[in-house]
Amino acid sequence: MSLHDDAVLVLKGYEDQEELRQAYLDHLAEHPDGMWKACRAGHVTASALVIDPSRGRVLLTLHKKLRMWLQMGGHCEPGDTSLEAAALREATEESGIEGLALLPGGPVRLDRHPIPAPCHWHYDVQYAVMAPPDAVQAISDESLDLRWFAYDEVADVADESVVRLLETTRARI
Repeated sequence: MSLHDDAVLVLKGYEDQEELRQAYLDHLAEHPDGMWKACRAGHVTASALVIDPSRGRVLLTLHKKLRMWLQMGGHCEPGDTSLEAAALREATEESGIEGLALLPGGPVRLDRHPIPAPCHWHYDVQYAVMAPPDAVQAISDESLDLRWFAYDEVADVADESVVRLLETTRARI
């Protein structure tokens, strides 16, 4: 199964955010290359919130280009076999943490946001991953900083999309 086909199946099975979910499906129906960065109309991305519920905290990255505290995530790559695999790969690469485990139940949220030209949109499929108890993070080349934040600190440093992702994730654990 192609990554495009996996994304369509994942989105068809996602039961929240109906209008936005349909926009994702419409985008993929109109753009066979809609999974890839080269699609200038926009492309699907995969991200994951790294969470440590035992300590009531999340790991955020200070994105090098955007200079914002965000969850781990990015573009799908040809070797990704599924959106889940892409999200887990991105979370592992950007956090440096081995042994992350996807929160069961599929995507936590969808977040479509505009990005600078030449592209127009990121259609982000957001997951959550659980950090192992002994998690040790390491800053990647894509980050200016990497830091654990208590749940109640996130709204002070991150935008609404990250706050909503954390709220929805906490409701599922």
